[in-house]
Amino acid sequence: MAQREKGFGLSREIANKINAKYDADDEKTVVAWIASVIHYNGAVPSGKDAVHTWLRDGNILCSVINTLKPGTIRKVHKWDEFTATPSYEKNKEQENISFFLKAADDFGVQKTDLFQTVDLYEQQNMAQVLSTIYKLDSAAQKKGYSTGATIGVKIADKNVRNHDEAKLKEGRNVIGLQMGTNQTASQKGMTAYGLGRQLTPQ
Repeated sequence: MAQREKGFGLSREIANKINAKYDADDEKTVVAWIASVIHYNGAVPSGKDAVHTWLRDGNILCSVINTLKPGTIRKVHKWDEFTATPSYEKNKEQENISFFLKAADDFGVQKTDLFQTVDLYEQQNMAQVLSTIYKLDSAAQKKGYSTGATIGVKIADKNVRNHDEAKLKEGRNVIGLQMGTNQTASQKGMTAYGLGRQLTPQ
């Protein structure tokens, strides 16, 4: 029996658009960066489903944060797969992800750049997960936390200019081009608005 896609109509259309944003090259870059940062010795995952499974319990993501800045996440949940109940395991996995998101926010990642827990846990938007990890590296570089490998664009420092009051007042004497100019075209010789065109007989 063929496996049916989840959702229908608009829901499926939105899901397809989100899935289309997932880039295999970004996946390879992010996975290689994570493996380098935490010195991962296991088999590196390949493919969206494999990466989802690798990151889903939040342990890898928490390890990344704690490698960039040791002690950021003090207690990462781990459990014995033979004794943990499914509901306990699900709760603790999601809690690990929330630890990572809180730490990423503290690092300086904008809230609008963070993925939601369901984006990773339920594999709703893996493209956003990869994007957040890029942004995390950018924010970490800005704060001076780095392990050598970088994938994110370094965020520029603010270039604050402090002008004195006299300099600021000088700017008020300049007429900006947005206010118009009297040096080019004019209405000289044009018929006034509302009057008929004046025709002179030849």
